[in-house]
Amino acid sequence: MSFDTLGLAAPLVRATVDLGWTKPTPIQLDAIPAARDGRDLLACAMTGSGKTGAFLLPLLHRLMDHPTRATRALVLTPTRELAAQVHADLVALAKHTKLSGAAIFGGVGMGPQEAAFRKHTDVIIATPGRLLDHMGQPGKYVDFSALEVLILDEADRMLDMGFLPAIKQVLRQIPTKRQTLFFSATLPPPIVELSKSMLKDPVRFNVERVSKPAAGIEQALWPVKESLKADLFLALLRADVIGNVICFTRTKHRANRLSDVLTRAGMPNAKIHGNRSQAQRTEALAGFKSGKVRVLVATDIVARGIDVEALEHVVNFDVPHLPEDYIHRVGRTARAEATGEAFTLVSPEEENDLRAIEKSIGRKLPRRTLEGFDYNHRPVERFEVPIAERIAAIRAKKAEDRARAKAKLERKAAAESQRGGKPSGSRPSGSGPVAGSRPSSSSAKGRRFGGRRGRS
Repeated sequence: MSFDTLGLAAPLVRATVDLGWTKPTPIQLDAIPAARDGRDLLACAMTGSGKTGAFLLPLLHRLMDHPTRATRALVLTPTRELAAQVHADLVALAKHTKLSGAAIFGGVGMGPQEAAFRKHTDVIIATPGRLLDHMGQPGKYVDFSALEVLILDEADRMLDMGFLPAIKQVLRQIPTKRQTLFFSATLPPPIVELSKSMLKDPVRFNVERVSKPAAGIEQALWPVKESLKADLFLALLRADVIGNVICFTRTKHRANRLSDVLTRAGMPNAKIHGNRSQAQRTEALAGFKSGKVRVLVATDIVARGIDVEALEHVVNFDVPHLPEDYIHRVGRTARAEATGEAFTLVSPEEENDLRAIEKSIGRKLPRRTLEGFDYNHRPVERFEVPIAERIAAIRAKKAEDRARAKAKLERKAAAESQRGGKPSGSRPSGSGPVAGSRPSSSSAKGRRFGGRRGRS
């Protein structure tokens, strides 16, 4: 079956051809006809399944049917990266139409985003926090009075990130008469309750399905000591066992450390995590997509919403604590029924988390070793610096800075003492006004009243 059999407008079908989409994915086959007919949807869709096209195509079809000058659709996403990715897909799919979209997220200036609201952009794609920032501005330029469609993408991730109160606040300020499309990779109880309050007689897809990685992902484990993970990762890169890769770490500190190791080894890399500015994150992703950067080191901030064509590998430098996080990480490869490899470096301390993952996906993962790699050698340097040592180093640095500042003040005071005990340019205490200066108002007033002020 092809896209032209789904009842979509010709300009949209033409855009799918331009993108090289040869046939709809299963979620697109299920969702597009129902959404095109105006039904509410509740879909449990894994990452990489093509769900962005599943909601954007019927949305654009609806908006083309009776164009108006108003904001008529809102897409809520959990992260900046996902908002930017959905916006890029919208621009590509709306290429042969006159429809417009804008991405609204933090880390960048609000001015251009405000302009998008004032121009009544057709589709707003936003993170909840930044959207509420705009909705709370005194100018009241956010106008959702003509809103027809609300889409929640990665609803469970928004729950994980604490956005549920923000979503409820947004819901109170938009029309209740609307079509709602609700997409989530998992359906924990709070998400089920939220969907019940938002959806009217929804068409349900895959809600009983156990979340698993896409079929085209070849998964494998690389057992290794925690202290040798960085060395093994570099060896896999140098042996071309791993090609271009997104490598996920547990923390921002470990992402920084791994990036430093790769840089010292001459391996082109970039990093994305929550402490990076939006400009840095955008630059890192652009470098990776262009091929300038071979390794993108990331935390789970990009486990959803990053779409890289022909991504060869995903590596879990650290075993994720939750099976759902594993599924989303490895879903960065083998997208839209393509193929890819997902490797996990697993230390003995991480075996419990690994067993939970294998139980969730219903299979034991094969274990591999790299020929020629010394699994018992001593690393040149520690990869992970314990947090107590990091805190001690920070405190020592602050103490050093304070001592340096104190010494500087003491040298300055000694120099002033040698010049006569007063700072250069100062005048002796008790001296009269400086020539040309005006007397203070109090002294002038005292003279006018015969000098009686201050007497007792």
